[in-house]
Amino acid sequence: MDEKLKQHGAISWSELLTVDVAAAKSFYETLFGWNYEDTPTDCMTYTIVKANGEEVAGIMSIPPEAGPMPPAWGMYVTVDDVDDASQKAVDLGGKILMPPKDIPEVGRFCVISDPQGALLSIISYF
Repeated sequence: MDEKLKQHGAISWSELLTVDVAAAKSFYETLFGWNYEDTPTDCMTYTIVKANGEEVAGIMSIPPEAGPMPPAWGMYVTVDDVDDASQKAVDLGGKILMPPKDIPEVGRFCVISDPQGALLSIISYF
């Protein structure tokens, strides 16, 4: 990952949560010419999206803890410290929707909403 994307405030990653990963992959491959690399994890397979050979996004099934939600694209913003930033979001009127947790070999993230309810993931990379 480009070091600029690991700086506080950078929009660093996009991710599709979907009910049908295979159909989504087919759609975006045909539409944009994307290629994919599937990475098994403990609880699922995570798909890395590549455009022109560079990792640009991810695709995954909607996890059970997300509850009932429609498929959606989301984004990650890099922060210096996820725990501090998530608390600051709460102090500013936002909510923590998924508490901070580690993604092995990647970083620490959480999902917040702003005071109007818009969702956003924040991440600190290892």
